[in-house]
Amino acid sequence: MPGYLYSKNILPHFYRKASAPACRIYKKNLSLNKKQSGKGIKGSITVEAALAVPLFFLAIVSLLYLMELSAVRTSVRSGLQSAGKQLMQDACEATIIIPSKLESDIINEIGGDRLDRSMIKGGRGGIHCEESCLSAVTGTGTLKAKYEVQLPLPAFAIPAITCEETMRIKAWTGYEKSIFGNIKDDTVYITENGIVYHKDYHCTYLELSIRMVSDIEVEALRNSSGGKYYPCEHCGGSAAGGVYITDNGDRYHSTLACSGLKRTVYAVPVSEAAGKGACSRCGR
Repeated sequence: MPGYLYSKNILPHFYRKASAPACRIYKKNLSLNKKQSGKGIKGSITVEAALAVPLFFLAIVSLLYLMELSAVRTSVRSGLQSAGKQLMQDACEATIIIPSKLESDIINEIGGDRLDRSMIKGGRGGIHCEESCLSAVTGTGTLKAKYEVQLPLPAFAIPAITCEETMRIKAWTGYEKSIFGNIKDDTVYITENGIVYHKDYHCTYLELSIRMVSDIEVEALRNSSGGKYYPCEHCGGSAAGGVYITDNGDRYHSTLACSGLKRTVYAVPVSEAAGKGACSRCGR
């Protein structure tokens, strides 16, 4: 009986001695596996960040280039419109369109430095109006300005994008004063919803100088009279990326198609402008 008790009590002692190293080895392996798995997680996050961050910056840069492209097209179209007005006024003397003269007028309206800094390939020398023409029968001029836009991303080898701005404008060929009734009436210019008449067709209130700005920047900008810009009541004035303003207006617009950015001008005798006051700038 004593031998049995001795052997019964000593066996657990040997069991603990034998199993302790195995437990320590198991715990060590378990800790090592945790550390290795933790390193694997950190490495995967680093790889994902290395892939996501360049894509994020590429998306931001692409958005900025799209805004610049829209601003360039707006500037060229505005310059073509201003140059076309002057060209059509001179159509009574010259019944042809000289492309080099039209190109020079567009550059002067936009600004040569602005074109040289833009994405237009060739800067101020990249605008071509060879396809513009004037019909001697109808007196209607078709103005075309072609240019190429090169995105400054040499790593992607993106080819130049060809853009074209086209508009039709009626040549000023004069009128018979008898159709206006009183021959002594002076011609004035009015708009559909305007409350004043203008004596000068090129009055700044009639010619809109549209430009695109950031929707954050517009809060700090002021118009030519020192006034603030407010959201347009027609289009809301909110847009992702940028809004459109004019130098003499007090509204900012979300789209170029907004009616607040359009002017329909009528030439009428001053007697038909009854009830309208004279423009504070050109009506004196």
